[in-house]
Amino acid sequence: MYRYFDQLSSRIAAPVIGESSRNGKVWPCRCGQSLFFRNSQCLACSAALGYHPSLGCVSSLQPGWQSDTWLLDVDPAMGVFRRCANLDSPAACNWLLPANDHDALCIACSLNRTIPDLSMAENHERWHKVETAKRRLIAQLVSLGLQVIPKTVDEDTGLAFDVIGMDLEGKPPTTGHANGLITLDINEADDVHRERVRVQMHEPYRTLLGHFRHEVGHYYWDRLIASSDWLEAFRDVFGDERASYAEALEGHYQQGAPLDWQQHCVSAYATMHPWEDWAETWAHYLHMMDAVDTALGFGMSAREMDFDYQPFPSSTLYDPQHPGAEAFLSFVNAWIELAGMLNELSRSMGQPDFYPFVLPSAVITKLHFIHLVIQREGGRADDVLQDL
Repeated sequence: MYRYFDQLSSRIAAPVIGESSRNGKVWPCRCGQSLFFRNSQCLACSAALGYHPSLGCVSSLQPGWQSDTWLLDVDPAMGVFRRCANLDSPAACNWLLPANDHDALCIACSLNRTIPDLSMAENHERWHKVETAKRRLIAQLVSLGLQVIPKTVDEDTGLAFDVIGMDLEGKPPTTGHANGLITLDINEADDVHRERVRVQMHEPYRTLLGHFRHEVGHYYWDRLIASSDWLEAFRDVFGDERASYAEALEGHYQQGAPLDWQQHCVSAYATMHPWEDWAETWAHYLHMMDAVDTALGFGMSAREMDFDYQPFPSSTLYDPQHPGAEAFLSFVNAWIELAGMLNELSRSMGQPDFYPFVLPSAVITKLHFIHLVIQREGGRADDVLQDL
């Protein structure tokens, strides 16, 4: 079952990626040019490109039998597709959907309930940044086997996004999650605004993708934990979510995080309430999975790294006796080494640390718990890199 981490461990141990390995974050155009997740046209041969969310790859396209339909060069037998209607909008979406789909929008764009006011020129670039981050989020959720259901399909359990600015009274929206609706202040896509808020909030890291990964963690807590047999185990690991959220929020902003928070949580904000601890840790799980996938996909190796650190023992895991425990532990320890190397690369360019966080043993326990929840729900957390 745990092929993802088995192969991850073997790839980390390999100093060179062999020719038979497939890169999980770059794909070949029919002309041989490398294609990346955001590309919609090949820079070498000008071929039209599209991202297929189920296949998890970008493919060059051939015209289909009908106007505005396309066949995948990577697998023409898969049928006929259309490009998302948001391709020519500021969102610049490069995703595909079946040609016979009744919707004009792909699965990622169909999650939008409200988009920013495009009569404001500055919102064009901002919305583009937002949608780029959101597509990366949705692609990862699909790759993990998690259900992504628009609220237009299921109002009660579906997911939707409001990307909005100030209301008529000049009040900015609050970024957050409520009953499957994720709200994002469009100003978060303005680099100057976001950096100013990051400094004011004393945060080491603040990005659009980080916002989305955190807020979608709240959504999946409702879906995977709230009414499941995981709930009591969640309380043992993260704390009792029945504690007053309003009181916890007020206490956090008045008193700050406990002095020893770094021994228990991944961030100061995670100490505020068990729901926030879950969402912060969930976001870091997605960060780690995607970053390691990308790093190893480009042939990076941890074998030759010389870091003076003590690897986490199996006792730090939520379930050390689980069949996949050793593989998950290899993944975590590889991440520590890769993050250390990437931090040094960032410093060599005079940039902030790539990953400005320290993971204590308690967080490794929480990460393993989240992994087991996702694996049981989606069945693909260990298969993300199986063909790499």
